[in-house]
Formats: sequence, structure tokens, C-alpha cells
Amino acid sequence: MRLRVGIYGRLSQEDIDKINKEDESESIQNQKRMLLEYALKNDWDVVDIYIDEDYSGAGVYRPEFERMLKDCENGKLDIVLCKSQSRFSRDMEIIERYINNKFKEWNVRFISLVDNIDTDNKSNKKSIQILGLTNEWYLEDLSDNIKRTIRNKKESGQFTGSFAPYGYLRSEEDKHKLVIDPIASIIVKKIFEMYKQGNGYTKIAAYLNDTNVPSPYEHKKASGSKFVCGNVGKEKSYWYSDTIAKILKDEVYIGNLVQGKTRHISYKNKKSVPVPKKDWIIVKNTHEPIIDEDTWNIVSAKFKGRTKPSKSGEIHMFTKKVYCDCCKKIFYNGYSKSGNGNKHYYLTCKSRKSGVFCENNLSIRVDKLKDFILNEINEYIKVYHNSKTLNEKYQKLNTKNNKNEIQEQIKTLEKQQTELEKLQSKKNSYLRKLYEDRIEGFITDEQYKAFSKDYDDELNELQNRIQLIKDEITLLNQRHNDMIDRDKIFNKYKSIKELDRSILDDFIEKIYIGAVDKETNEREINIVWAI
Repeated sequence: MRLRVGIYGRLSQEDIDKINKEDESESIQNQKRMLLEYALKNDWDVVDIYIDEDYSGAGVYRPEFERMLKDCENGKLDIVLCKSQSRFSRDMEIIERYINNKFKEWNVRFISLVDNIDTDNKSNKKSIQILGLTNEWYLEDLSDNIKRTIRNKKESGQFTGSFAPYGYLRSEEDKHKLVIDPIASIIVKKIFEMYKQGNGYTKIAAYLNDTNVPSPYEHKKASGSKFVCGNVGKEKSYWYSDTIAKILKDEVYIGNLVQGKTRHISYKNKKSVPVPKKDWIIVKNTHEPIIDEDTWNIVSAKFKGRTKPSKSGEIHMFTKKVYCDCCKKIFYNGYSKSGNGNKHYYLTCKSRKSGVFCENNLSIRVDKLKDFILNEINEYIKVYHNSKTLNEKYQKLNTKNNKNEIQEQIKTLEKQQTELEKLQSKKNSYLRKLYEDRIEGFITDEQYKAFSKDYDDELNELQNRIQLIKDEITLLNQRHNDMIDRDKIFNKYKSIKELDRSILDDFIEKIYIGAVDKETNEREINIVWAI
């Protein structure tokens, strides 16, 4: 009886790159021709041909490979014929599982022509294992090389994601650059504006769903994107509070790229794990921002004092702003009904609620406090503008000198950073050349490991120095911004008629409410100004 043969061929992207440069014998057509000629020469029946194109030799799913294994298990094949063992797999675990174990159990013979491997020859077992290890080392080196290349792109400010963040598109001229999506960017601005005005995540999501604004997934789908998510298969995908939170915290909207937040466990295991924040790759001013810096700073400041929204989805104006001047505990809010059925909102020291004694045990009405704070802010604005008019020349000179000094420090640090990044790039080039020398056989594996360790250590040291400089530049920029923030806020308001959470955040850090004086029936209110 003639032996039944299954021919297996595989071509990955790295093989395609190699074919274009070096060796056409790896092409699918040449693999098939070589294997068919060999089967014919040996008078074997070719039962089926299994071809996986653009699939890696690592231990990942390959449709034709799986079909071939199923045919082996079901007794349809006597021989699996490949051009080389690496075409079958580069993963040592796969080699051991099938060639050295399952194929014997299924009575299937494995033959690879170029390697001269034939499992009918018992002396081939060591050769199979050595080839498996060599191919696995190749995959590991290739994975490391790809990781370095991608990291270099991220560090140079290139976008490496498959899909642009909501609000942006990948540029048609340069896929590594983001450009503003004219439609989705309007929604991003709306989300930031609503949160700035005191609306919580849930209320913003509900508003977008109620007004039929397509969710990020729906928007991508309508744009023809192949993006998929957990909502695939549902009739419609909706906005959720965690989506809103993610958008509000993403620096991409102020023109910065933040990448490298997750990593794969290994080239074999594609499960993503989080990377510590200190190791994220952050490059500033890589693309046009959607959100202005003032709005971003206001929203970021709100996160520091993140409060739970009320049942309506709104964050109460005075939440986490008002404290007891006696015990320093926070004032919580509530309401009571008057005789005519009207609600009066009030604030009370939390000590009273928790049963702890505090002499400041009387509540204060929110509308009364609101009027008082509004008046104080307007007086503060009036004093500022009067003082500014009287001392304008001095203030301009003083501010200008301080700003120039900080800017000079920033320029010096940026120059140092540029020099270090050039040196980093040069070291990476040396490392790539070293890898090429190893592949070409100019140096041994031991020499490569010794030299590359030195380069890796130097690169890590350079990266640490660069990060320290970046941190210092960030601090100096913050100082520079703090100097102008005060002027910006006061110049934004001449007089305020209605108080809201956004205005309160601009001007006030905390409000301390004192106990009611028994003689005067009045209480002291102290304001800690934010500017």
C-alpha cells in the first residue's frame, strides 16, 4: 500500500522580508514544488497540501497547521513532509509535543528535506531537538529585536498602536502620526467641558447615550475600521462611565503620546500585563491637541479631590471643599423641607453624624454659604485688578525675569537630553550591528552575549539619566505655569454673577466653617485660596 503524505508549507512576514532580500527558495510555490517532486520520486500519495501564509513559526494558532494535525490524529496521513523543521514550527514545545510524541502515538512519520530529518531514523532525535532549540533562539532574538525597534519608535514620538485613540485618526501620509478626527474630537471636547462643569462619569455617559452619540466602537465601525472589542455581536454598543474616565485621564488629548502601559509576558505568551507608571514612555507635543492646557489642568485638579457624584450624576458644588474649623472634619450635605414644602440644602460637620462631640454642631444653609463665597471671590477679583493697575510695571518686570531664568534652565536641560538621546541612538545602532554580526557568523554566541550585556547596561544607565532630566524639565515647566496661572484665572473673570463648581475650583482650595458664637449668633468662615 502506498504511503499517504500531507505536505505542509508556511511563510511568515519575516520570511517574506528575507525572500525579497536573499532567498527565493523559501517562497510557498518553491516549497510546494520541491515537496511534490520528492513525494513523486518516492511513489507516495499526496493526500492534501496545507499552507499557512503570513503566520509566525511560534506556538500560535495556524488554521492549516491545526487542520493537518486533526488529519494526523484521525489516521488520514502516514507522513508529514516539510521543507525544513522551522517550517513546521520554531517552538521547542510544539516540536516535542508533536514530532517526538503525538506523531509516534498516531503512527505518523515526520520528514524535513533540508535538515535531513526523518523520525524513522532513531538517531535523528537529537538533531530534531538541537534544531528546535536553535529555531527557538532565533524567535527569541527576533522578538527582542522587534521590541527594541518598537521601543525606539515610541521614544522618538511615533504612534505604534494598531488603532488611533478616540478623537484621532492615523495620518494617511504617516501611519505613525495622529491627526484630529473632526467628528469625534467635538465629543471629546464636550466630555471635558461637562466634567469641568461638575458632571460625573455616569451623567456624561447617560447624556451621550440619550442624545444618540455613537460610542467609540460604533464610531470606528462606521469609519470602516477593523477594530473589535467585547461588545462585538451586540446590536449596539453604548457609552459607559469607565470609557469617560479613560478619556478624561488620557494625555493624548493635550498632544502627548503615552505608550508602553502594558507588555506581553513573552513572545510565546501574548497575555498583556500592566507596566509600572514610572516605566511608561511619554513624549510631549507629538501631535495637535484637542483639549487646551487650562481645561486639562482644571480636570486633572478635580481628580486629586475626586468626589462621588450625587444620584443625579452631578458633583455637589461644595463636596470636599468645606471643613469644620474646630475638629477639621469634612462637612457633609443634606436637605430639609420647610412648611411650604420647599427644600433647603445644608452642610453639617461630619462629627455630628458619627456621634463624636464637636462644639460646631449647627448646620449652615448652602444658599447662604454660596452668597457669602460669591461675594468674597468678587472682592478678591476687585482687589487683584486694583493692585495690578497700581503695580503693573513692577509686576511685569519681576515676572519676566523669573520666567526668563526658568526658561534658560529648561533650555540647558533640553540640550543635555538631546545629547544623551543621540548617544542612546548610537548605542542602539551598535547593538543592531552586533546582532547582524552574530547572524552572519562573524562573532560567536558567547561573544554576542558578553558584548550585548555591556551595551544593555549602558543603555539602561542612559535611559535613567534621560528620565531624570525629563522629570526636572516637567517640574520647571510646572513652576513656570504656576507663575502665569494666577494671572490667567484673574484675567478670565472681571465679575462673577453665578457660582459653579468650576469657578470654585479655580479660586478656592478649602473653606473652614467656625462654630456659631453664642453671643453674636454669627460664625467665622475662613477661605484657603487656591491662587
